[in-house]
Amino acid sequence: MHVRNRDKFRKKNLFFFGAASLLWFIIRTGTKPSRMAYPCQRAALANSSMLLSISISFSLTSLLTKTKTFLSKKATTIALLIIAASVILNSEQFWGNLQLAGAVDPNQEIQLPLEPRTATAFPASEIFVVNGRGYAHVGGLMNLMGSHGLLFYKSGTSGMNQGPDGLIACDDVVLIKINEEWPYRGGTNTDVLKELIQAIVDHPDGFVGEIVVADNGQWQGSMNWPESNAEDITQSTQDVVDMFLPHHNVSTYTWIPIRGTRVDEYVDGDMTDGYILYDTPDPETGIYVSYPKFRTQFGTYISFKNGVWNGTGYEKRLKVISMPVLKSHSSYGVTASLKHYMGVQTQKLANGHQTIATGGMGTLMVETGLPTLNIIDAIWINANPPPSNLAGPSTHYDRATRTNVLAASTDPVALDCWAAKYVLVETANLIGYIDTKTLDPSNTDKNGVSDEAFGVWLNLTKNEIIAGGHNVSNDENHLNIHVSPLIGDINYDGTVDIFDVVLASTAFGSEPEDPYWNPSADLNNDNIVDVFDAVLLAHNFGKTA
Repeated sequence: MHVRNRDKFRKKNLFFFGAASLLWFIIRTGTKPSRMAYPCQRAALANSSMLLSISISFSLTSLLTKTKTFLSKKATTIALLIIAASVILNSEQFWGNLQLAGAVDPNQEIQLPLEPRTATAFPASEIFVVNGRGYAHVGGLMNLMGSHGLLFYKSGTSGMNQGPDGLIACDDVVLIKINEEWPYRGGTNTDVLKELIQAIVDHPDGFVGEIVVADNGQWQGSMNWPESNAEDITQSTQDVVDMFLPHHNVSTYTWIPIRGTRVDEYVDGDMTDGYILYDTPDPETGIYVSYPKFRTQFGTYISFKNGVWNGTGYEKRLKVISMPVLKSHSSYGVTASLKHYMGVQTQKLANGHQTIATGGMGTLMVETGLPTLNIIDAIWINANPPPSNLAGPSTHYDRATRTNVLAASTDPVALDCWAAKYVLVETANLIGYIDTKTLDPSNTDKNGVSDEAFGVWLNLTKNEIIAGGHNVSNDENHLNIHVSPLIGDINYDGTVDIFDVVLASTAFGSEPEDPYWNPSADLNNDNIVDVFDAVLLAHNFGKTA
């Protein structure tokens, strides 16, 4: 079939499918308006309004682009009105109601329409998001952070991503807290880990410090899983660390072997690897705080709470970067930055898991110090909401959805709240789930999870951290969300406008082998410019990065 004929065929199909959906909605609703609440009816209504208006919009816009008068003010105004009408007709219905027909299908790749946001109340927490297969990399995340004042490198020389107020100094000991507990997609992405380690050793002042990748998987875990979370699934955490030897001091340390060994601090003369355990529980949350102290492969003595031991005192050169995988959790709804700290404490001597429900991870963070930076790995996520039997924390390859997102913040509460609402919940909807309340950060209904609703323990954890003197928030009015790139900005001028519509319309219906293919217009990266790309563009029309 010729390209032009195939394009016409797709556009006709788009129109007829929209008309069919509308007819189905009318027939099935009949004289009972209550049927409009049925999931299949909501889907039919959303499909019909979206597909009909998008098909008409793009057909008219395509026609305008082929006329000599396209650049006239009148034609431009018409095109703008078409797109505006499309946005008004579709945004709420499509994003709120569209459910794919058939069974739930988590094993797919999707593009999320993540949006920037400006705080309306203060103090405000900053969240940085890179979105898309070509953009979700540590380098892009660092650049986005740096462009908004959060510099990755601490340096006496000011420049791109560096300055006196930066996070990581050239002689710091950086502890990267990963998830070693789970194989497959349940553990931290080793490609992202590799990029992070590379970024650290590329310090502009020359990195002379040390990096240790650590975790306590409690009942199971490995730095050398044969089936890992990466493009090359055989690439383990240990494989990545070994890539940097012998040129840099990079090592792994699994705290599992020492999780049952109670020790005293270095200042008390105890040089043994093990866990410090508080004698009494916290009066608010009931947690017995515990944390590791250990000697690295290169002879550095680390106290997770107090820093680097030099023989006479503690140096504040220990910087913790927490890097969880974003997943659903059958017991607590969501696992992200806060739940990730379960791998700091020891379940063999203490009771951290039981106190997540009461805010215990907040107590643990306050007592041992909040991470220098939290980076949520959402390249592949488990968005199957409890009580689904596909829910996390274990996540086999066929349960994971590829979303290509990395997000970072110094505020773990804000980061978890945002990631749950805009990545987990949105993805769960797109892969076929209707009831996603167990992933919702505002949910206080325990039904569906075995221990406690995410909204309940998130709020209690927030209160603990605030009581400890830190500014954190789960109120969206207190959040600045920085997103790169802005989905729909096809010409990369910082705004989704009529010029992007022209480019999308020109490429509409094309695939990579076609003469008018434009990869920048393939917004969801599925190798075809179609209605789903049009919806993504329409959703952000008029927005500026």
